[in-house]
Amino acid sequence: KMAAGCAADAQARFGHSVKGLLTEKVTSCGTDVIALTKQVLKGSRSAELLGQAARNMVMQEDAILHSEDSLRKMAIITTHLQYQQEAIQKNVERSSNLQDQLNHLLK
Repeated sequence: KMAAGCAADAQARFGHSVKGLLTEKVTSCGTDVIALTKQVLKGSRSAELLGQAARNMVMQEDAILHSEDSLRKMAIITTHLQYQQEAIQKNVERSSNLQDQLNHLLK
């Protein structure tokens, strides 16, 4: 009877030991799954951030191209305004000469 009691006791200890090991393994696997999930989420967040950065870069590139176009147009307008200013100055000089001639004739 005693041998049967020892065997039952040994079996109980073995079963308890196996349950303990299983519990440790399950906990370890659970921790690994959580770590893996965090890593996957971090990776997907990185891809999302890279996509957003690429979209922002495209928008900036469009803004830069638009600014370059505007600067070219402004340069053309500036050149035209300079021509007009020169023409006005010449006309003022001519009118001044005409006024001098008129004054001379009227004397």
